[in-house]
Amino acid sequence: MNLSPPIPVLRIFDEDRAREFYLGFLGFSVDWENRLGAGSPLYMQISRDGCVLHLTGHHGDCCPGSAIRVETQGVSELCEVLRAKAYKHSHPHCEATPWNTLEMAIADPFGSKIHFYETVKAEE
Repeated sequence: MNLSPPIPVLRIFDEDRAREFYLGFLGFSVDWENRLGAGSPLYMQISRDGCVLHLTGHHGDCCPGSAIRVETQGVSELCEVLRAKAYKHSHPHCEATPWNTLEMAIADPFGSKIHFYETVKAEE
């Protein structure tokens, strides 16, 4: 038996805003999209490096306002890249935590929060 990493499912309410945030701002790419029929909500898989997310417009798939944690190598560099984009809805910054991580938390346009983090060595 072997379990693989989970794939978070995040609720979206506006496809254009989701694409602007996840693809334009965060730099994810679309792997695939699905609709059950004409006019039905979008369900799609996006990815960046080893991070895979599902975004859904379907009511009942998940709760808006979720939080996920994404282990990230080079979180401060990612923060700099995102800040340079001057995205009007987010001004990311990194924080060192008491549990020895460097973290950047970003809220998506639909109330979910993504915590990008990396473990840092404890000061001795």
